[in-house]
Amino acid sequence: MKLAVIAPEHAGEIREFEKVILGNYAKIEAWFREQWKTHRPPFYGSVDIRNAGYKMASIDMNLFPGGFNNLNPNFIPLAAVAAQDAVQRACESAKSVLIVPENHTRNTFYLQNVFALSGILRSAGYEVRLGSLNPEITGPTELETALGDKILLEPLLRTRDRVHLADGFSPCVVLLNNDLSAGVPEILKGVEQTVLPPLHGGWTTRRKTAHFTAYDQVASEFAELIGIDEWQINPYFEKIGGLDFQEREGEEALAEAVERMLAKIQAKYDEKGITDKPFVIVKADAGTYGMGVMSVKSADEVRGLNRKNRNKMAKVKEGLEVSEVIVQEGIYTYETLGGAVSEPVVYMMDRFVIGGFYRVHEGRGADENLNAGGMVFVPLSNSIPTGNGDDAPESPEACKRVFEQWDSLGMPRSDQDCDIDNQHNRLYVYGVMARLSLLAASLELEQTAA
Repeated sequence: MKLAVIAPEHAGEIREFEKVILGNYAKIEAWFREQWKTHRPPFYGSVDIRNAGYKMASIDMNLFPGGFNNLNPNFIPLAAVAAQDAVQRACESAKSVLIVPENHTRNTFYLQNVFALSGILRSAGYEVRLGSLNPEITGPTELETALGDKILLEPLLRTRDRVHLADGFSPCVVLLNNDLSAGVPEILKGVEQTVLPPLHGGWTTRRKTAHFTAYDQVASEFAELIGIDEWQINPYFEKIGGLDFQEREGEEALAEAVERMLAKIQAKYDEKGITDKPFVIVKADAGTYGMGVMSVKSADEVRGLNRKNRNKMAKVKEGLEVSEVIVQEGIYTYETLGGAVSEPVVYMMDRFVIGGFYRVHEGRGADENLNAGGMVFVPLSNSIPTGNGDDAPESPEACKRVFEQWDSLGMPRSDQDCDIDNQHNRLYVYGVMARLSLLAASLELEQTAA
């Protein structure tokens, strides 16, 4: 698979940005290694990235990724190594993992994700079973995934301070693939096992603005490290609360925030000589699946929303009402695949990049949310860097070492020089952007643990 195509008018800008990242490779990897000594990364995560050429940044960080089925299968051995490291760091004696999935028994693509995630952990040498919170699962229940694979769900039980399955299966690591939008279930509160990600990482308590507050700190330090304008990697944002979209409460405060944000972006565009029209993304401060999201280019667009848009913004997953939003600087995506707009989504386990995909949407524009019905997923190429500090992309010798490493994983080999247009380098840059968000999530979880 080839890289997504950058619009010609922005190709030069992204090359210049990549040159800076690649030229500072050793410094960047040393910096990340130092960060991971003091900040423990989440067990896993996925990051949505937007690339406008003049700006590339994370726009969302998911701590409960649900698209492992969309990863390139050639990455599984790499993912298994990362998973082994992540599980051992959580519980050195672990021999098995209990996954707690979402309650989506009818979403066969989500079930395919569970199958893929289970496969990664099994490849890492762990016994894996699925403990369901779904009240409809009253006994062992076999379900078929979108591709015809089978998974077995079993009711999650609790005895004193441990959760377990009916036959006593009760490992020291409980892995949530459930974002807790519906709240933290009583069965998981206060268990003695290690629950990953931690319960306070769920959308019951987590807020996107808390993540981007932590990201501000990370982006500032990283920008100073490599000598760039922090704005190139960091979207502006503001939090607005006290909203009731159905009753139009807080509507004017939201409109004023949009006006402030658009003016702030326009001032930066003027400074940089950028001719694009500024836009902002208004989205629920808690929640996922692309719900409760709208793209806005004028404050008037949030004044007097019609019933359809009020309904769209009023509730998110599990029917939770939206009272707080993040007003975030919109970043154009000038990457396309087959003529359709696309954005990279990068997956990580522990501190390692393990793969990703392009989210592609033929029906959406460069200034719109692509996480919507009609999107398709195209796995990233076979040559994504691991981000483990040993795969410097700026020299042919380093490239050769990396590809020799990947040969053992059944991945294709290339002896070409690591020029700026090499897809290996683009994917390395994606990985750097994703790991900045991963580090921000580490800080966020530390700050919200109390």
